[in-house]
Amino acid sequence: MPREAPYLAVAEALRARLLAGEWAVGERLPSRVRLAEEYGVGRNVVQRAMDRLIVDGLLEGRAGSGTYVRPSRERLRLVRSRHHERRAGSRDGLRERGRADAWEAESEAGVPAPEAIAERLGVRPGDPCVRTRYEFLAEGQPVQLSESWEPMALTAGTPVTLPETGPLAGKGVVERMRSIGVVVDTVVEVPRPARATRTQAHLLGIGAGDLVLRIERTIHDTDGRPVETADIVIPDARREVVYEFGVDRP
Repeated sequence: MPREAPYLAVAEALRARLLAGEWAVGERLPSRVRLAEEYGVGRNVVQRAMDRLIVDGLLEGRAGSGTYVRPSRERLRLVRSRHHERRAGSRDGLRERGRADAWEAESEAGVPAPEAIAERLGVRPGDPCVRTRYEFLAEGQPVQLSESWEPMALTAGTPVTLPETGPLAGKGVVERMRSIGVVVDTVVEVPRPARATRTQAHLLGIGAGDLVLRIERTIHDTDGRPVETADIVIPDARREVVYEFGVDRP
């Protein structure tokens, strides 16, 4: 069995002490020098251990002051529903607090569709697509990533080729597609638990391997043709996802 990296062992020891309440919320931890002596390691090992716990949300560093126990992060509620207009203040307390209020996006046109994406879009592997990567913030913290794919055969040469530029920038798939005569009819979502990759963890401010919810979403038009597919990644520590369904009345 490979030996565990020293900083991981120190991080787990400190985590256990934090969870046991040895230091109160807002209390400063002992210095790196003191902890290094206590665990018989170098100061750089202690620093890496603390960095890991900062990423995990247990500690926070304050410039020129030290490292402190961080208050627990609140999990924001994200309601996924087809009744968008009823979300705010909806009955039974299903109030959405995880909805993004800011985001960054980067689009690239002409990206060959990987085999799995091609299958979801009903195109051939290698067919050109527009790939857009999103980073979403809610109440100032990163809460969601998304990688969206749209077939260029559908939007090439139109004003809405790129989702975040042009006259309908940021308006969403439904409105953009409607502007070119494509009517969205169905959204299919497949949620699966997963573990954060290193890249995802860095962007979301969580630990690599932390639990996330990965939602595979595909949007279809009235003919059943896929017009967009996306992989949405939501950190479990930041958001609780609630699905809300309407009832068809006779």
